[in-house]
This record gives sequence, structure tokens and C-alpha cells, in this order.
Amino acid sequence: MLPFAVQNVTKTFRLSAYSSARVSIPTTAAPTTAWASRPHDTYKQLERTDRPRYTHTTAKWRPVQALDEWVAKEARPISLRQLMVFGRSLTEARLLDSANYVRTELPTRISHRIRDMQRLPYVVVTNRHIGDVYELYYTAFDRFRRVKEIKTLEDNDEFCSVIAEMLRAHVDVVPKLAMGALECNGLMPAAELDSFMNIILKSRISRRVIAEQHVSLTNTFKLSPGEKLSESEFIGQVFIKCVARDVVERCGRATQELARSAYGPDAAIPEIRVDGDLEVNFPYIVSQLEYIISELLRNSVQAVVEHYSKNPNKHGDKPPPIEVTLCETQQHVIIRISDRGGGISRDVLPHLWSFGKGPSTPQRLESLGQVPLMAATLQELKPNGKFSELQNISPNGSIPVDGKSHIPNDHYGSLAALLTRPPHLRLGISLPLSRVYAEYWAGSLELHSLEGYGVDAFLQISKLGNKNEQLATRAAMDAV
Repeated sequence: MLPFAVQNVTKTFRLSAYSSARVSIPTTAAPTTAWASRPHDTYKQLERTDRPRYTHTTAKWRPVQALDEWVAKEARPISLRQLMVFGRSLTEARLLDSANYVRTELPTRISHRIRDMQRLPYVVVTNRHIGDVYELYYTAFDRFRRVKEIKTLEDNDEFCSVIAEMLRAHVDVVPKLAMGALECNGLMPAAELDSFMNIILKSRISRRVIAEQHVSLTNTFKLSPGEKLSESEFIGQVFIKCVARDVVERCGRATQELARSAYGPDAAIPEIRVDGDLEVNFPYIVSQLEYIISELLRNSVQAVVEHYSKNPNKHGDKPPPIEVTLCETQQHVIIRISDRGGGISRDVLPHLWSFGKGPSTPQRLESLGQVPLMAATLQELKPNGKFSELQNISPNGSIPVDGKSHIPNDHYGSLAALLTRPPHLRLGISLPLSRVYAEYWAGSLELHSLEGYGVDAFLQISKLGNKNEQLATRAAMDAV
């Protein structure tokens, strides 16, 4: 089903852009008949050569009723603690309960995002990238809503195959949304576009969490049905005892290796020092935390290397180190990353958290165009497709972590066979996407910049895992 404005339109048209002087474009979707009744020549009048070309072929009309029924349902949020308690002692009955929760939750959550997209301005939905995402979402919604109640393990295996197929199909959603947001800059208020992006990306994370969690539980059950897991292991995708120091050091080595790949083996790479509460640990989904930490460290390392190369005499024989401080409170863990990379310039600072607004838009579009697949994980920061410490995979498919434990290879997730992100590419979405990940489990991400000196980044994480995933309410959706 396409937006209300084009439900009955089945024509193919090309919209290069539009001019408000020639034709008035509504800021919200007009009634179906208003757009369907316009002659084809009207679309030709919208062409202008000073904007990117948008091409979108409208799909056949689909009935609204099926979507309305699912939009009327509310999503049922979960917490990390619920995921752990539910999966700690896994039985066949629990596994089937998990399958049926996912079976009903996925189409519910997707339906809300489809409705959000229907409420976007017409010219935004006709963007080819946004349109592609819309089609992907409707295909997934239509597929999941037709899955019957899961009553046997064989039914569950078939359902997991459908989940895996959909996860693979949607691995390019993030770059498509990012390119769509950049190309639609100016077609709707920037604050509304960023609000839409935050909601749709947070919802995407939520769907992948419950889908991948169920697939992981299924794999665990097949290997050891009924076995009670210890506190040093994973429960599905959740690492029960995620040690912050281990994650920071692992991501630090990865980003330093990435910098050497980008700047050359002789480049002066800053040291990464970790201090504070070094034993602090908490339950978390490792791939999400690694993505946030890696992007923050990547930004700091790049800033320090480039700032030092311009001012070598100011800092002595080697670049100033990046300081990572770990702090534990009763409710939270706070990770501060401090660098002396010269800070953030004033023209960039106002747009730091925006997906669609800011300088260097052409360069960001060009870079995103070279990263057609992106699940937002540490895997995608690998230079030339490999990090040395991630190559040492044991026969059971697990990855050694600092000699203490093993992270199963499937916990990298949506995560596994992704196109490598070249080290020189700067996508311009790492900070807003990292904040979406941080806020998903009721955390936060803030940056404080001192121009000419450096940046302090503060990542706050809920320590107990008892905070529900932060999903958009119906009121929030209506406001978009």
C-alpha cells in the first residue's frame, strides 16, 4: 500500500524536483482524489534541474483494511532483563511462546512505521530511497501478517527461515534512509525529518532485536534443550556480563588498526587509555555497544591524527592520548571518551545530530552510495574486511574475547556477511545513529566540544537492564 496521496495512482513518473513558484506542493499528504485527478502534464511542470533526480514507480493499489487492523494494536516493549529471564531456562513451550510473540509483534511494529511513511509529504515519499524502504516494509508486513500460529518446532523452524530471509533483505535500509534524508533536505522541516528518522531507526533496531533474539534462542535450544545458562554466557543476543573495559579495549584496537589502514603504517596513531571503574559490567547486546564505542573512538582517533599532523610541534613527539573513563553508579554506567583533536567547528556543531541537514551533503551522499549494505556493527569498521582479532574464530564459531570468554559468531548478527566499509569513508550519520542506539535501552549520548582543543563524549547506559526499549507511542507517531 502506498501513501494516502497515491493509493490509486499506478502511473510511472519522474520527479526531478519542484518549484513552489510553479506549483504548490502540500506539506502533508493530500486526499487521494486530489493527486489522482491531476493530469500527467502537471508532473512534468514540477521538473527543475538544480536538484537531484527522484525516480519512483508506484506499486499497485493494496487494501487499507489489513494495515488498519494492525496499526490499531500497540507494540509490547520488552527489557534486557525480560529477555534474560525468559531465555535462561529454555523449554519447548517457552520457545514456541517466543515465536508467537515475535510472529504478532513484527507486523504490529512494521505497520506503525508504514503508517508514519504514509503521513510524510508526498514529495518525500517519491524519493527513490524512501520509496524502496517503503516497499521493503510493506513486503515484510504482508509476509509476517500471514504467518499462522506456531504450534510445533517444525513450524518454528519455518518461521526462523522467514525471519532470516527478511533480515537479509533489510540490511540496506539504514543507508537508504540516510540517503533519502539527505536528498529530502529542504522538502520538509529539518526537525520533523530528524524526528521521523529517529523513530523509524529505533523501531528498526527493536524489530531486529526481537527477531535475532528468537533465532538465537532457537539455535541454543537445538544445541542444548532445557539447559540452564550461567551468568558468564549469552542468553540469545544478550551478553549477561558485558565488561565495559573489554569492549572499549577491543574497539580501541580495532579503530587504531583502521586508522593505520587509512593513514598508512607510519602514521602517528594516538594511544587509547582506559581508567576508572575497570571491573564494571552490565547486561547488554554486545554488537550495539561495540558500534557506539567504535564510532566514538573512530571520530576521536581521526580528529587527533589530523589535528596532530597540522600541529606536530604543539604536542611533542607523539599525538596526545585518548582518555576513556569508566564510571559506575547505582543505576547507570557512564563512559567518557576525551580527545584533544581540536574540537568541532562551529558550522558543524548545530547539525551534529541531524540525519538530513548540515555541511558536506554531496560528500556524504557519495560515501553512502559506496556502502549499500549497513547493519551498523563493529564488523563494518574492518579495514579490508578483517581485523586480526576477529579472524581467530574457534571451531564452534565463537570469537575469543581477551582470553576470558567467547562471543558466538552469530551474535554479530544481522551482522555477519556485510559489505566492508572502506576506512576513508565518512558517512556523516555515525553520531545520530549512535545516539539512537544509546537511547533505545533508555541510555543517552552527549558531546561537549571545546573548539581548538578537543571533545568529551558521554555515553550513559542503564546498568541493571530493567529499562524497556524506547518505542514510539501512538501520540508520538501522530505528531510526526
